[in-house]
Amino acid sequence: MTDLSVIVLAAGEGTRMKSSRPKVLHKVGGRPIAGHVLKAARDAGAVTVAMVTGPGHDAVREAMARIDPQVVFFEQTERRGTAHAASMARPVFTQAQGYIAVVYGDHPLLRGEDFKRVMDRLDAGLDAAILGFEPSDPTGYGRFITDGNKLLAIREHKDASEEERRIGICNACILAFRAEVFQALIDRVGTDNAQGEYYLTDLVELANRAGHSVGYAIAPEDNVMGVNDRAQLARAEAVFQNLRREDFMRSGVTLHDPDSVYFSFDTEIAPDVEIEPNVVFGPGVKIDAGAVIHAFSHIEGAHIGAKVSVGPFARLRPGANLAEGAKVGNFVEVKNADVGQGAKVSHLTYIGDAEVGANSNIGAGTVTCNYDGYNKAKTIIGKGAFVGSNSALVAPLEIGDGAYIASGSVITEPVPADALGIGRSRQVNKPGYGKALNERFKAIKEQK
Repeated sequence: MTDLSVIVLAAGEGTRMKSSRPKVLHKVGGRPIAGHVLKAARDAGAVTVAMVTGPGHDAVREAMARIDPQVVFFEQTERRGTAHAASMARPVFTQAQGYIAVVYGDHPLLRGEDFKRVMDRLDAGLDAAILGFEPSDPTGYGRFITDGNKLLAIREHKDASEEERRIGICNACILAFRAEVFQALIDRVGTDNAQGEYYLTDLVELANRAGHSVGYAIAPEDNVMGVNDRAQLARAEAVFQNLRREDFMRSGVTLHDPDSVYFSFDTEIAPDVEIEPNVVFGPGVKIDAGAVIHAFSHIEGAHIGAKVSVGPFARLRPGANLAEGAKVGNFVEVKNADVGQGAKVSHLTYIGDAEVGANSNIGAGTVTCNYDGYNKAKTIIGKGAFVGSNSALVAPLEIGDGAYIASGSVITEPVPADALGIGRSRQVNKPGYGKALNERFKAIKEQK
């Protein structure tokens, strides 16, 4: 396979997003836009990936380095056009062999196969190949000036004649070259255009003048959807979600109301999982076969074992790990906790920084008190334990196998295996005093 080096252009501020956050950090499917582009490049086999960012874009570089630690970063301090931006990656492209592809970093639905569309044209003998598409509305896009399968030029919308603006094939987001061709031409790009900028697309005409063969490939419109404002971001999210829903249903997942379920880029779901309406998956979720996710649940950073029941109205936060056959019911929150095989946490409960043993039962209103205002501490509940309703378990705490916690208890000391733990005041009844209190409070109200 011929080596592929990719330069991702991500220096724009994205002013139309009306955001203090750089455009490429806005998310689709829980992943930053530029992160999707990095993945597509790697999926296509890129051995080297460079990213050109703008001044003050430390957050972009940090986020992308977490996604792909091998990315090499460069900065475009002055915004003088796309060719100028690409030239900032000179240390990468001067050493490159094989193919060089330059891609815009604001295309979250891009796939590895889209890079391969143009690489295949290079494999077939072309010196340069540009990815195009046929939009329903070409306004604003650069137009492909062609002669059969030969690409003669790309005319930016502002520079195009009325006749050229009627052309339906437009520039998408990937420009690919044999390395020696790109290296020879990038510094020849000029600024003779309406914007007075160095256009990367001018490389097409320069390549033709130098006697190189230039062609193009066509991608589906959805794949090359760019994001410039919040409305386009929402449309990209909608397309992403529809693709994920289709993929999961075709792989054996039941979605009762597909349009109301939202997935992350990395959601993993085994066959025979059933998902009811209005469920949201954040990043880092894996679900094993036979689990049921009931309506209105929110799940992120969690592993849900086989035949587990979750919800309705459950929240699983990062670190939640539910073993086979466990149950987490309505209005239960689990965070950084292991819930053992067959254990039940049925309703109105918080389990945080904890271990719940197999086949234990946690009653309604139970809270693991894991935070003292400064530090987190852990609660360990043994196998087969029973925790009565409305109990507060103050960590650090260990409750032994088979232990029984009386309802309404505040437990602050370890409870041995098979012991009964009671942490509540003795009840006192005062005959007639309830009536006296009612009369007193009624009189106070009437005096107001």
